[in-house]
Amino acid sequence: MNESEFAELAAGRALHALSDADERRYADALAAHPEWAAIAEHDAETAALLADGSPAVAPPAGVRDALLARIAVTPQGEPTSPTGVAPDAGGAPAAPASRWSRPLFALAASVVLIVGLGITAAVAIAQLTQPASVVALEKIAAAPDAQQATVEIGSGAEATAHWSASVGSAVLVTDGLAGLDEEQTYQLWLVRGDEALPAGLFETDGGTATALLDGAMHEGDVIAVTVEQAGGSPTGQPTTDPIIAIPTA
Repeated sequence: MNESEFAELAAGRALHALSDADERRYADALAAHPEWAAIAEHDAETAALLADGSPAVAPPAGVRDALLARIAVTPQGEPTSPTGVAPDAGGAPAAPASRWSRPLFALAASVVLIVGLGITAAVAIAQLTQPASVVALEKIAAAPDAQQATVEIGSGAEATAHWSASVGSAVLVTDGLAGLDEEQTYQLWLVRGDEALPAGLFETDGGTATALLDGAMHEGDVIAVTVEQAGGSPTGQPTTDPIIAIPTA
């Protein structure tokens, strides 16, 4: 399971909408990737904020109907059988699958907000669509031991690492970093002593990227980036010299 798939499960869980099978998938994924806990915590906190919002006020006429109409046309996965379970190739019902994409989560939460709490807390909805890297960056920035360091990469490009030992995570933000062809990718590493720990892949969009490093960061780690073949290093270790290396000590 990748981070995006987990984010969909986390969104559904925050609304208490997962099947038993998806609850097990959620728990297994969280156990295997404790660094994804920030995603689940963010969704749970936002759902709690909606539940604890200010007293209800009358929403503008037509808002509820408009939101429900948008949910109706939002893609939610494969077509389902009359029982609500997608059939397999032979026509038999397949195992239930998660239907809670993050955009759909935001829409559903909007309806809950307007119907149950009023429109005064609607600002919380914007938080539901934030990428995990942005959520982590906000938590790091709010930590008392938040630190950052910037290095120049060349040709005007630069990279800034943000980290917090108390939060236990790090985010790399790039600006002006050239894109790669489809046969290559940027790979993140946490270099701890003589050991390089793979910490995820990322791509740039117009030279910029905000990438959350996989795994728990330890104070003193070096945050590094190498250029690897598509899919990442086949050996689990860097195969090229790092183009970015930022010490956190």
